[in-house]
Amino acid sequence: MSKKLVLILQFYEAEGPGYLADFLIQNAIQYQLVKIDQMENVPESISDYAGIVLMGGPMSVNDNLPWIDKVIMLIQQAMRFNVPVLGHCLGGQLMSKALGAIVKKNTRKEIGWFSVKTQRNNSQEIQESQKWFNDLSEFDVFHWHGETFELPENAVHLLSNQNCYHQAYCYLEKHIAFQCHIEMTPLMVKDWVRDGMAEIENERNKESIQMPEVILDNLSTRCDRLNQLACRVYELWIKGLRSH
Repeated sequence: MSKKLVLILQFYEAEGPGYLADFLIQNAIQYQLVKIDQMENVPESISDYAGIVLMGGPMSVNDNLPWIDKVIMLIQQAMRFNVPVLGHCLGGQLMSKALGAIVKKNTRKEIGWFSVKTQRNNSQEIQESQKWFNDLSEFDVFHWHGETFELPENAVHLLSNQNCYHQAYCYLEKHIAFQCHIEMTPLMVKDWVRDGMAEIENERNKESIQMPEVILDNLSTRCDRLNQLACRVYELWIKGLRSH
């Protein structure tokens, strides 16, 4: 039987795989979590992996950090060999940089639960949006970012909202990048709010920033809905995992 091992790169302790880890376990897919934040080395080759997942983090892909070029090379290698790549927030920005697109400061910070809309400007967008998100035209996801990515060449724009135009895209059908977060669990949201209280306070009274009590309201139900959405995305993504 072919072995499917998914590589998950974690860049910041509080931004682990969350619901994705539960999903992989439920689907009997083995994964290796490499904690870049704890000085673990970025693998040099994708030969041992069926897919690569990149998590979030507070740093920028434009920062002068020793591991960024190594991660970029690994993403490029994965795409060259048709190994599916999935990016969450910083992970989506790393994918964009690997594909030659610009990552820059967004017009505003976005923190909290905000809805996104599927893109339906042409037949390709309609087809890919339906593939990844069924018939959903609008749904809530979690956000915590100050930067955004441009759309790489040949990528298909999937999601957008009033705070950030490029919220998700797919690339060559197998690869998908998110600016928003679909991997959240209630515990993760609580931890982020606790750790990010000063940042929220600094941005108070801005439309794209929710206060802690708003973010934490009805949290269990919100995360359940988000997990259902993520399950759909992850189910489709694992279909592309490369067999060994």
